[in-house]
Formats: sequence, C-alpha cells, structure tokens
Amino acid sequence: MTKTNTGNFFEDFRLGQEIRHATPRTVTSGDVALYTALYGSRFAFNSSTEFAKECGLPGAPLDDLAAFHVVFGKTVPDVSLNAVANLGYAAGRFGVPVYPGDTLTTVSTVIGLKENSNKQTGVVYVRSVGSNQRGDMVVDYIRWVMVRKRDVDAVTEEKIPELPAFVAAADLVIPAGLNTARYDTVLAGSAHLWDDYAAGEKIDHVDGMTIEEAEHMMATRLWQNTAKVHFNQHTEGQGRFGRRLIYGGHIISMARALSFNGLGNAFKLAAINGGRHVSPTFAGDTIYAWSEVLEKIELPGRTDMGALRLRLVALKNQPAAGFPFKQENGKDYEPSVVLDFDYTVLMPRRG
Repeated sequence: MTKTNTGNFFEDFRLGQEIRHATPRTVTSGDVALYTALYGSRFAFNSSTEFAKECGLPGAPLDDLAAFHVVFGKTVPDVSLNAVANLGYAAGRFGVPVYPGDTLTTVSTVIGLKENSNKQTGVVYVRSVGSNQRGDMVVDYIRWVMVRKRDVDAVTEEKIPELPAFVAAADLVIPAGLNTARYDTVLAGSAHLWDDYAAGEKIDHVDGMTIEEAEHMMATRLWQNTAKVHFNQHTEGQGRFGRRLIYGGHIISMARALSFNGLGNAFKLAAINGGRHVSPTFAGDTIYAWSEVLEKIELPGRTDMGALRLRLVALKNQPAAGFPFKQENGKDYEPSVVLDFDYTVLMPRRG
C-alpha cells in the first residue's frame, strides 16, 4: 500500500464532493516582506500600518492577492496536482482582511465535471473558500482546471455549472470600519480618484518586469503550490514546452503591481469576476500590462468610496502601447497576451 500522494485524477472527483485541504497556514510579516520582494507592490494601504489606521483598520492588511495565493496553494495537492492547465476563475469575493498572525484554511466543493472529447482529460470546477481562525471568509472563488484521467475508459457524472459574468455590487464585501474620508492621496502616490475615471478608458501602465528563474521558484514554494509543471524541470524538461511554466497567480500579482502606475488609488480588491491564463510564461519573459475600465460602480450608502470593474491584460515581451488584445477575428488573443483578468477594486472618491 502506497503512502505517498499521487494526486486526484479526473475520475476521482464527484459532484458535491467536499475537500478539506491540508496544512493550515499562519501568515507572518515575513510573508508580507517576501510578497513585496517578489512583486514590488507599492499600495500604501498594504505597506503602512499608519496609513491603514487612517482608513479605519487596526493595521496594514496582507495584500489581497497574497491571501488568495495562500488559499489557492492549499488546493493544489487535491485539485490540480495532475492538472494540464488552470483554465479560469469566476465569482470571486474577498471578505475580511488578513493580518500577520491569522491562520488560513481552505475547503473546496466540486460543483462541475466535464470530460473532454479526447477521453484523456476532463475539466473540474471547484468552489474554494478560505477562512481565518475565527471561521470568517477571507476569499471565496470558483476556478476550473483541466485534469488528466488515469483510466481513459472511466465514466463520470457530468455537469457544467452556470457561472455569473461578474460579482454584483450588492455582493461585494466592505470590511467593517473601512472608510476613506481621511485617505491621503499624496502618501498613496496618486491624485486620481474614482471620479476621475470613465468607463471605456484604457491605461497603459508603462513599466515592464522581467521574470527571473529564482523568483518564480521562490513564489511557487512560498505559496506551497506543489504542481509539478511549476517546479520540476526533470519532468517538465521532457514535456510539451521543455521547461517549467510560471504559476499563473505569479503573473496576476506582477500585473497588479505594474498597474499601480495609473491606478495607484485602487487600494483594495473586492472581487474576481473572471479570468483566463491565455498562454504560458517562462523565466526570462518580461511582463507588461494595461487596464480598461469596464464599469464605474456606486456603492450603496457610501459617499467616501466607489468601485471600478477593471480588465487587466498582461503581455509578455511586448509593451502595452496600442493595447494588444484580440486578433482581427475577435476570438483569438494576440500572441503576446498571457492574462485576461476581470476584477473589481475599491477606490476613494471626492467628498
């Protein structure tokens, strides 16, 4: 009897199955420092305890994407250890802020299964909920992933779940006490507030960041992501690409950090509406990013802040000038596009 974990294959999943993931993670100030070192995020809200206190919180919370990575990492050994690719996200909401000292756990529920026509793989849909030590929701999201089959002849009950196009404003979670009436735009590094943006506006974030081999390897281990495609050159050197793939969340965090230049007051993530990792990235690639304002959202009962629904597009080895996105057929992405990410942020507004 084997004592090692070979991961779940497509036929091992069942609709309605609940998976309690191992290894609770207590986050520390070390995680905050490493996140900054890896991505260079400059949002004052996550960088300064005093700044966060002026916004009504007890201290500087962990970057929302850092919390997402911790929660996501718990799911990999059970959901995507045998994955071919992580395909997309939907219906993601961020809940209570995470602070150093909080302990995060993750539970996933299988909400959909669909075998691919080649009989070699299938798509698994899971809803994963990360909670702190008090049972408060930290992040709640759906993702779907293509997973290999062990037995090509295995038959599985199938269902494709209905997924919302975006998270409704009424479902966004505003942390208790959060108020931006005393938000300091000088310390935040940007004078542009919610009122200054318009639906349809596109922003070239200008800067680029090259991925180093050591950085993406450190990130994969930091988030305890055990997927072979990210860290095992011995196996992936013989695979389709001949080298290790960069964890998709690494690209999301890089693009989000780059977006500071143009969206410096988009201080908090509220939702992940959808997203796709369009093509792979590798060490040595340089990432650029641009954003489009999809929607300006009034928050019920709030005059101090509003929300922006944004499309964040990450590119490899091509600056964002001209905003590369889809090809002329309107279906296929431009070859440089690696990420198409639809998310909602909170932003202070003028009084």
